[in-house]
Amino acid sequence: MSGLVQRKVGTSLGLFLLLSGVLHAAKIGELVDTSWTEQAVRFWHFTDPAVRYAFLGSLFMGISCGLLGGFIVVRKLALVGDTLSHAVLPGVAFGFLWAGGKDVWTIFIGATIAGLLGTTLVSLIVRTTRIREDSALGMVLAGFFAVGVCLLTIIQNLEMSGKAGLDKFMFGQAAALAEADILMMGVVAAAALILVFFLYKEFLILSFDRAFGAALGLPVRILDGLLMFLLACSVVISLQACGVVLVSAMLITPAASAYLLTDRMHRLLATSVVFGCATGVLGSFFSFLGNNLPTGPFMVIAASLVFFLTFLFAPRYGIIPRRLRWRGQCKRVALENTLKAVYHALEIKKFSDRHVTLGELAQRRNTSTILVKQEVDALVRERLAFISAEKSGSLLEEQALLLDHKGWVRACEIVRNHRLWEFYLTHEADYAVDHVHEDAEKIEHILGESAVRALERKLNFPRKDPHGKLIPSLEDIHYGNF
Repeated sequence: MSGLVQRKVGTSLGLFLLLSGVLHAAKIGELVDTSWTEQAVRFWHFTDPAVRYAFLGSLFMGISCGLLGGFIVVRKLALVGDTLSHAVLPGVAFGFLWAGGKDVWTIFIGATIAGLLGTTLVSLIVRTTRIREDSALGMVLAGFFAVGVCLLTIIQNLEMSGKAGLDKFMFGQAAALAEADILMMGVVAAAALILVFFLYKEFLILSFDRAFGAALGLPVRILDGLLMFLLACSVVISLQACGVVLVSAMLITPAASAYLLTDRMHRLLATSVVFGCATGVLGSFFSFLGNNLPTGPFMVIAASLVFFLTFLFAPRYGIIPRRLRWRGQCKRVALENTLKAVYHALEIKKFSDRHVTLGELAQRRNTSTILVKQEVDALVRERLAFISAEKSGSLLEEQALLLDHKGWVRACEIVRNHRLWEFYLTHEADYAVDHVHEDAEKIEHILGESAVRALERKLNFPRKDPHGKLIPSLEDIHYGNF
């Protein structure tokens, strides 16, 4: 009985030591029992070789993946990057078997060939069958990945040396980066920078209009093949840091974040590279702060956090700025509709009196006096109108509104826009007179002054709209010629 207990204790201790070694290998550097602040200072001192290698590897990965990811996102080929990242796994296994160990350059060559073979197979399936590209990408992705997993499992069961850590290609391990890995990553990053610099215009044309590029005589297939080759190389060099499963996220997410921030391609590429480098370094940094924290997933989490922030706060395409602009536009349209109603009420009185009571405005707006009072209060807050104490009565509907100069000018401009557009639709677009009002209601708040003046010149400065009402001119607006 005591022997059985001893064997159980020995087995448990062995498993504990084995797991401790595996977990210890998954972190960057040799962590000791220190606080996270000491670990942070230690990281930025770069005293550990593993930290230096992880830092440089993150930068090189950010340059290559961010640069090429920008073209992939613009071309809407995100699934191609995902397919490449999974298709290279069999090449990793074949490269290991060919070299008989973890030779960096042999694995790189095997993985690159496997990636290019996967993209070529996708292109062949699309060209020769009725299967669409997304279906072909899905099949190749799953098939190559399954072959790669089977090969890695077979290799792990073989009795050969040098296979330790080969499984880290699945999920990445920046701590395992060696000097040879950094050299290879630097070479690929430099090659990507040089080729994009010299072929930027060609890649740009093909990214937005392939037919135009072909018409110019550009070697479309050669350039596409070169871009795919660079993409495959970038994916392969990132495997050791992020792994097959996560490398596509580092290829797409920084570029997608940059895509929300700018409409210029050169700025998109630069921003994507900055995001790629920053999120790679942040992933390495946060992995170093704790005990046994993975590096690749932290890189992806950092990249996802950057995308989430740009998704919310990007000046033009972010959710929050767009919501604020929409609310501001709704507020502006409501104010302009109220000003237009005031103008119509004054027009009914032939501008004999500049005052409009809330009761008259409510009748014109076909709504309650209370709601009209809220609209009028908004005009007063914006200093477009004020309540005249001399003309107001004791009741709410007897309160008199008077537009100031700014409010009067804007009211005339809105009416002018509306009636000019009605005139244009009836005389130039052959609209029926009774069908132009709703379209003019939509466009009147959008037309700018330059567009209105061009419209007036095109229509030879009309004075009456299709319904026979006066179209205010600039002189009418600013000098009150009514």
